[in-house]
Amino acid sequence: MAKRLKYKRIMLKLSGEVMEGKKGSGIDFKVVEALCREIVDVQKLGVEIAIVIGGGNFWRYRDFLESGIDRVHSDYMGMMATIMNSLVLRNAFKKFKVDARPLSSFAMPVVIEEYFRDKALAYLEKKKIVICAGGTGNPFFTTDTAAALRGLELHCDVLMKATKVDFVYDKDPMKYKNAKKFDKLTYHKVLDLGLGVMDLSAVSLCAGSNLPISVFNLTKKGNIARVVRGESIGTLIS
Repeated sequence: MAKRLKYKRIMLKLSGEVMEGKKGSGIDFKVVEALCREIVDVQKLGVEIAIVIGGGNFWRYRDFLESGIDRVHSDYMGMMATIMNSLVLRNAFKKFKVDARPLSSFAMPVVIEEYFRDKALAYLEKKKIVICAGGTGNPFFTTDTAAALRGLELHCDVLMKATKVDFVYDKDPMKYKNAKKFDKLTYHKVLDLGLGVMDLSAVSLCAGSNLPISVFNLTKKGNIARVVRGESIGTLIS
């Protein structure tokens, strides 16, 4: 079955907002369980899966500017938020008897293993799901950039950017009815137009090594599997 797949090792970028469902913050455990069930179904197709998780459901610098906390410390707090989310994901996967290993580039050895590339690769080869937490381990870098970096390090076939919309648009489709959708884009077009679908540093990283980016709607059940099979959904950036 795995021979029919377009992508056999994926980097799945999940925002922290995915974890909150419609609650507005924190964790909606029913939403997380449904998401993990879908990811497990994709793994059963023969796909090796790495995940980078954001932390915006708990903390994000731009949401708390009025706090007066400086950017560096605020970003460290965001990294800790991603670690919290990674532990939630791990325990959700346990319900399906799937071994998921959270690894963090922001060291917190009491609660999570430290990220090392060779360790992550070994886990993937053993068919374990690898959850990359802690962003890049450095302030001023988004988890989008972390997803691009880890996707390249771990020899992933595609970076899958899970969103709430069906395509990349030239402007916010929620605000503008005449927003133009794109089925396919080049990296350079995304950079030239400054499209906000993903951090431009992440796009530049992918462009430098020709790692394709698939942008798709996560809220539609089965879309992760459709992407790995090569079905024409969402926007492909290459």
